[in-house]
Parts: sequence; C-alpha cells; structure tokens
Amino acid sequence: MIEAYLPVFRYATPLVWAALGETIGQRAGVINIGLEGMMLAAAYAAAVVALGPGGIGAGLLIGACVGLLLAALQAAFTIRGGHDQVVVGTAINLLALGITNTLFRQQFGASGELIRLPTIPLWMGAIDFVVVLGLIAVVATGYGLQKTKWGLALRAAGEYPPAVESGGFSVNRLRWQAALTSGAMAGVAGAYLSIGVAGSFAEGMTSGKGFVAIAMVTFGRWKPAWVYAASVFVGLTDLLQYALQGRSGIPFQFLVALPYVAALAVLIVMGRGTRVPAALGLPYRKEG
Repeated sequence: MIEAYLPVFRYATPLVWAALGETIGQRAGVINIGLEGMMLAAAYAAAVVALGPGGIGAGLLIGACVGLLLAALQAAFTIRGGHDQVVVGTAINLLALGITNTLFRQQFGASGELIRLPTIPLWMGAIDFVVVLGLIAVVATGYGLQKTKWGLALRAAGEYPPAVESGGFSVNRLRWQAALTSGAMAGVAGAYLSIGVAGSFAEGMTSGKGFVAIAMVTFGRWKPAWVYAASVFVGLTDLLQYALQGRSGIPFQFLVALPYVAALAVLIVMGRGTRVPAALGLPYRKEG
C-alpha cells in the first residue's frame, strides 16, 4: 500500500532541488528568477548527454554544470554589475527557451521527435538515489543555514549586509556562493526532470516549474524542511493529474493546471504574514 504513494517523491524531486537552491539564494539576498531557464537548459543538456556513452550519471553532472554556468552569467550582471535581478533572470529564461528550442529542432527534427532516455534504477519500484540525495540535501541545508558560521553570515547577507562586512565576511562573495549553489541545484532539478521523471525531453518541458519552486520557498517560509513539505504536496498534485488523465471525465486542460492551482492556493493561504529577507533583490556596494 505504501509503495503506491512513493512515486510522489519522484515527481516532487525537481521542485525539491530547485526550491532548496532558491532558499539558499534568497537567504543571501539573491532571487533567482532565471530558475526556470536554468532548469530547462539543464533538462535539454542532460537528455542529450544521457543518450551518449556517459549515460544518466554524465547527464546529471552536465545538467548541474549548465545550471552553474547560467547562474554565473546571471550573477555577473546582478551581483557584480548591480543590475535588476528580475530583469536579468527574465533574460536568462528567454535565452534558455530560445536556445533549447533551436537545438532540439536541429537535432531531433522540427516536428519535435520524441526521444527515449536511459532510466535511473528504481528502489521499491518508485524511488531512486536522486530522491534520497534530495532528502539528505534538505537536512544538510537546514543544518548549514542554522548551525554554521557560514550559514549565519549568509542569512545576515540577506537581512543586513553591513553587519556581514563588519564581521569579516564579504557580502558579495557570499552572494556569489549562494547564487552558484542555487544554479547547480537548479541544474540537477532540470536534469532529473528529463532523465528521472519524463524519460524524455520536449520543448518548454519545465512549464513553469521554476516559478512554482520560487513560490515553494515563500510557502515554506525559507525553512528547508517546510520547503520540502511544500514541494512534496505539489508533487502529489502533479502525480494526481497524470493518474486522472484519461480515467475521468475532467478535461485534461484542467488536470494539467492542477499543480499550479494548488501552488497558488497554498501560497495565498500560507503566504500571509511572511517576512521576506530585508535585503532580498537589493544590490550591495561596500561603503567607503
């Protein structure tokens, strides 16, 4: 009976990795609007590499690297250049969408030929090592943010940056670290979406999951355990809509929208009274 519910964790895992990385970034004052594009680019790169001799391991690794690369590009404009994080993140999303669509059509045909990818071995028929690593990442992130000196400095960078500098840390260095971590985790999320969940790649396959992951951070109030719980809840609705398609009289368009409606609902209900990090989205320039 329990095994019937285990696939929920696979459907939730892309959100878990993306939202955890976003939690780290936002704690440092960096909002990664480009999360959607990083996931999409990583999903495509992982799919292409997984078809080669490296298989799924190389696919997951290249996905993380692609996310890291796009995060570095975004950070160069926002952290170093001081440009608006929302505008730059939107540009990253559009860039990833255009590049992946073009490359996919060139390689697999304008009709969007369906590709079949190698599958990750499952335990108990429903979970795999990426799901388990995601749970470990939740614990590690919570411990790192709350119990380490680095985590304290990181959180201070998102709340009151001048205090960080007076404590001997560099605000922008911490933000770079957070941004790159967020990008790498978004890359894992995107790679797992194509390799672990879909077993294929399609144009625009992230379908707003990056934005849902950002919403999960707010819903979880920037606490990794709550972010994980929120992601699992949305993963449950994602699994539910696939299970109901073709088995109920509900139009499939409504079923496809179910995870996003659920995310919006919990954000409206649970988002009340939340206090975002005070310096979130604000560029920092060292005084003097």
